Order: sequence, then C-alpha cells, then structure tokens
Amino acid sequence: MGRIGILSNIVGVCVVVFLLLVFSCGNPNSEDPKNDNLIVTPEKSVVVPSFNADSAYKYLSTQVAFGPRVPNSEAHTQCANYIIAKTTAYADTVYVQQALIPTYDGNNFEIKNIIASFNPENKNRVLLFAHWDTRPWGDQDTKDKDKPIDGANDGGSGVAVLLEVARVLANNKISIGLDLAFFDLEDYGKSEHEDSYGLGTQYWARNPHIKGYTANYGILLDMVGGKNAVFTQEGNSIQFAENIVGKVWAAATKAGYGTFFKYEQTNFITDDHYYVNTIANIPSIDIIQHDESTTHNFAPYWHTHSDNMESVDKQTLKAVGQTLLQTIYTEK
Repeated sequence: MGRIGILSNIVGVCVVVFLLLVFSCGNPNSEDPKNDNLIVTPEKSVVVPSFNADSAYKYLSTQVAFGPRVPNSEAHTQCANYIIAKTTAYADTVYVQQALIPTYDGNNFEIKNIIASFNPENKNRVLLFAHWDTRPWGDQDTKDKDKPIDGANDGGSGVAVLLEVARVLANNKISIGLDLAFFDLEDYGKSEHEDSYGLGTQYWARNPHIKGYTANYGILLDMVGGKNAVFTQEGNSIQFAENIVGKVWAAATKAGYGTFFKYEQTNFITDDHYYVNTIANIPSIDIIQHDESTTHNFAPYWHTHSDNMESVDKQTLKAVGQTLLQTIYTEK
C-alpha cells in the first residue's frame, strides 16, 4: 500500500505538470510573453514550443517604426541597438561584428553583423540567418524611386521571426547549438553589378565571428511575412543542400503549415545563402516568397514603397516560425 500510494502521487504530479506544460499559453498582446503553448510531436514524443505570431509582429512593427534601416542612417543605428539588446537578453553569447565595407558605387558603409549564439560550446550547430538592413531606393516603384523603403517584408520579417525564435529558445532549452545571424548591407546592390548584394554576409563568410566557425547547415529567411505567401524550393537551395530542403519542407507539413511550402523547384536566386554556401561552405537553403504573377517572381510590392506593414500577415510569420521550431527542436 505504501509503495502504491507513493507511485500514485508521483504519477499524479507528473500528469499535472505535463498538462500545465501543454496548455500554458502566451500573452498575445506582449512583445515578450512569459509562457508558450507547447506542441507535442507524437511519433517521437518531442515537445516543440509554439511560435507566437503576435510577438513576432510586434518585433516587426518596432523595426519599421524606426524608419528605413539604410546603413549610415539614424534608423539603422537604432535598429542595431534594438536587435543587440533583444538578443543579449535571450542568447548565451552575442557577437557584434563591425567593418567598413565599400560598395559598387564607391561609397563606404560601417556595417554591423549581429550573431546570437545558444549553447556555444556545442559543436553540433545550426545557423539561421536574415538581413536586417533595408533598400535605399524604391527602384521598382512608379514614384519616389530614389527614396528608401520601409522594408517590412524584405528584411523586417526575417528579423522578426529570428527574434521570436530567440525568445522561445530562452524559455525552452534546446539540445543542439544554434546561431542566429542578422547580416547587414544586403540590399544595397544592383543586378547589373555582380556580387553587389549580400555584402555583410560575404564579409562574415570570409571573416566568421569565431575562427574556424562551421555549422551542419543553414537556413536563410528572406521575405517570410507576406500575405498569401508561397515558398517554393529555390534552385541554389536544391543544388547545395537538397536534403535540408527536404528536412524543412517535411517539418512544415508536420507543423501543420504544408500549404505554405510548395514542393516545386523554381528559379536560382543569388541571395545571402549563396555566399554562405560558396564561401563559408555551410550547406544552406533559402526560405523566400515566390510569386508567379510578377516578372521578377517576387511579391508585387518588392522594392517599392508598398513594402510596409500592410504587406505582412501574422499567419505567414506563424507558418515560417513554427516550421523553424519544428525543424530545430526535432534535430538529433
């Protein structure tokens, strides 16, 4: 009787604790909710935390409120300080990599690459990355072509998803090593000038924040918050890391967001992941919106002044963020 009674009590406590974990819910009105819903993956009994889209949306709106984050601008400085402050609150270690980078037109910009590391001692690592600067010109617009854009989706959405991932990681420990990289000076380029995009990433790939740094694979987020977004399998991603594409697309299905991730290979894009693949030799993929209704295959507001808060959707942020969490929390 005594042993049975003790075991019954233990089982009861375990059940209560388990239910509390599963049904605890975050505060959708706060940028930093204290609790998270937890999703149980039955086949492996893996508990995957829930991605809070309201929190990510708040991170996004804060960035846009600074104004266009063009390098050498006050908004750029404010946003850098914001990302550094948030990641410092969440991550084990934060590295700020500064350099003076020349551009194709003879200008020089002081950049800041920000890398937030979780479990930095773990050699089994995954790299998630996005760019945090915005386009200096609305060159695809019909007016104000020489003025900078808000970059809510193109730049802001990827950063917002990574910041929410960082918050989740701080509250729900992960077994692998993970790095979140926020790369600068991505969107200053012109297509007629080879390798004029992704300058912050190119610099990091040649000069990593830790000598000899590597990761098992990388995932780039670019334009991951658009309304009705569809993410196809980009050509360079298939060429350099087809198995990672399969892993992430399968994770999207398991997380319940397979409708956002289409099993169709599309055009090759020279994005940040290209330089992580070819210079840093880390197999990396690009989660990037594909839109067949436009000639450039991006959303109609790409590089225009319509890339503002009205262009983004919490449900898309949720789909991408939950897919990432499903991927990294089930990583062996």
